[in-house]
Amino acid sequence: YIGRSMLVKKCEPVKLEAIVRGYLAGSGWAEYQRDGTVCGIPLPAGLTESEPLPNPIFTPSTKGEVGEHDENITYEQAVGIVGEDVANTVKVRSMALYTYGLSRAQEAGFFLADTKFEFGATQNEQGEDEIILIDEALTPDSSRFWDAGIYKPGQSQPSYDKQPLRDWLTSTGWDKEPPGPPLPDDVVEDIRGRYRTAFERVTGRELITAG
Repeated sequence: YIGRSMLVKKCEPVKLEAIVRGYLAGSGWAEYQRDGTVCGIPLPAGLTESEPLPNPIFTPSTKGEVGEHDENITYEQAVGIVGEDVANTVKVRSMALYTYGLSRAQEAGFFLADTKFEFGATQNEQGEDEIILIDEALTPDSSRFWDAGIYKPGQSQPSYDKQPLRDWLTSTGWDKEPPGPPLPDDVVEDIRGRYRTAFERVTGRELITAG
């Protein structure tokens, strides 16, 4: 079982997606162009696409049920959903994790534009309630990695994440209702290559795959 097993802890998921943004991109860039804000947080005028924010910001969203879309909300709305203590814990830990992830990414020649964390409520060995990180973290599934060597603010950046897949699906005119369109082999290989590159550069290890 060595290398094939892990210990797990049962948690009750916190009903928030904990998103931290360090750069102006994606839906944040679209909102900024329209309102000068990102998730309701005012930002200085004159920022350009993909530009680093003055400081990273915590921008939570709802955690939709299966088949439902998450919605961006304010921190105050997050407090209304999970309570002030839990919301503050999630915010503080998310910001600390982003800072750590940003540093590790920069060591590998990446910028960590934004990322998402999930947390769960459980009890520690003393029987006390605690909030812990759950699910995957700092992978291309939940994070936007940009190659620092070709980074150019003022435009969209090539990304080592699932954004190219989203872009391809949008180009097909898919209405986002299941089932989705079949993925061409070249799209699958492109995404596979991006994920492999991100893994190997950030971890410094070769990705060994079955088959």
